[in-house]
Amino acid sequence: MNQLNFNNRFVTELPGDETGLQQSRQTQGVCWAAVSPTPVQHPTLLAYSSEVLRLLNLSEEDAHSEEFLAAFCGNRLLPGMTAYASCYGGHQFGNWAGQLGDGRAIALGEVLNNEGERWELQLKGAGMTPYSRRADGRAVLRSSLREFLCSEAMHHLGIPGTRALSLIATGENVMRDMLYDGNPAFEPGAVVCRVAPSFTRFGHFEILAARGEHALLQRLIDFTIARDFPQIDRQSPDYFTIWFRLVCERTARLVVEWLRVGFVHGVMNTDNMSIIGLTLDYGPYGWVDNFDPGWTPNTTDAEWRRYSLAQQPPVARWNLERLADALATVAPSRTLLDEGLAHFDATLQTSLSTMLAGKFGLLEWKEEDAALTASVFELMQRAEVDMTEFFRALANVRQQSPDREMLRSAFYREPLYQSHSALFNAWLERYADRLALQQDTDEARRIRMNRVNPRFVLRNYLAQQAIDAATNGNMSLINRLMEAARRPYDDDIPAELTAKRPDWAINKPGCSMLSCSS
Repeated sequence: MNQLNFNNRFVTELPGDETGLQQSRQTQGVCWAAVSPTPVQHPTLLAYSSEVLRLLNLSEEDAHSEEFLAAFCGNRLLPGMTAYASCYGGHQFGNWAGQLGDGRAIALGEVLNNEGERWELQLKGAGMTPYSRRADGRAVLRSSLREFLCSEAMHHLGIPGTRALSLIATGENVMRDMLYDGNPAFEPGAVVCRVAPSFTRFGHFEILAARGEHALLQRLIDFTIARDFPQIDRQSPDYFTIWFRLVCERTARLVVEWLRVGFVHGVMNTDNMSIIGLTLDYGPYGWVDNFDPGWTPNTTDAEWRRYSLAQQPPVARWNLERLADALATVAPSRTLLDEGLAHFDATLQTSLSTMLAGKFGLLEWKEEDAALTASVFELMQRAEVDMTEFFRALANVRQQSPDREMLRSAFYREPLYQSHSALFNAWLERYADRLALQQDTDEARRIRMNRVNPRFVLRNYLAQQAIDAATNGNMSLINRLMEAARRPYDDDIPAELTAKRPDWAINKPGCSMLSCSS
């Protein structure tokens, strides 16, 4: 544990508030503030990721050591660790919110592993920071477990995101109003250690522009390119253009990956958008069950559905526009930023076509395929068809004799299957005609489709069952979900972990919709 190689560039190369004062306040002219995690009385290791251990060159023995437990619950800093919270702002639900910052996250520093990879360590739920505002900086088991599981699930689905090293119960209770309905209650507390090459957000740049701190904004841009985009030659006269274009491209590809698996982030504020294109901040997320473009898991967004499944690409574009507004205060020209936004549009369209071709088993995308795929998505919405189950079933449909019975398992309600079966049968005939245009076998297509359409996704009801069990001291379901998450495209995952949402979960808190409360 003491051999972790810390190289903390964020705090050594950017200015910070080193007073160590924890109280909520505005921090002008800095990118971070020194803090100390708040110790807990009775920490218990609940779970850890073996894969992330290896990223950090740690062993299974390390994970079960007293040093590991103390460091990653916030009770002790290891040699080389520097604890701080970073300063950023953001647009929340379309409105500028001013200074936000790491109110519930405390960074421990940046580790260089044996391969030279940089991994920033961050504790979520380890106590107050200057950015906690009226909160306590703590997190509950409910949200911490969801972040731990989802971080690893997304990675194994092949979607860029932050990772999770450990989940530790604090042994202390935290009061939260889970549904913001005026009924707060005590819940068990927990700390999750999340890991990423960078936690820099759009909001880091926005706050400096909003304050008119343009010299520091330029310094942050130069630092970010040097540390997080080493492939860009900063001596090139076009380095700024190349960088923003790459930010736009990664953002476009990320949201298309979300759509591929039916993932809804739930709270795509600009302070939750990663500058390097990672899925960041797993709050009220969810995987869509019965396909519905307007579905959002976030209770706060229930009326406007700003962050629903289908709105994620336009919201990503809007967020990039706000980032461009901030960068325009120091950019060589606004035209360069507009070109980057246009590159987002082009990348989004190309990536969407490629993604849909893969989901439907098409070797190449043709213009007429847009109508074919759009028509079945409309049918799926009308008939309340499960998205994950549909595409796994579709992979088994035979080109020569398409059988609508193959899709029956994807329906939630038998009456809707009966009333829509003729329409699906007609669509399957069109689909078979399209498949006949390519040189392919059913088996080759099935293998391809099952590589991009997961058998297992972390459905909300499964996560809630794991939360309920863990609250009662039973970690077995967490371990089983982690095992399934490691191989989400395999056929032989236990049926109880791939089952469609049960009826009891339709309106159950934590299963149907969630709040930002953690």
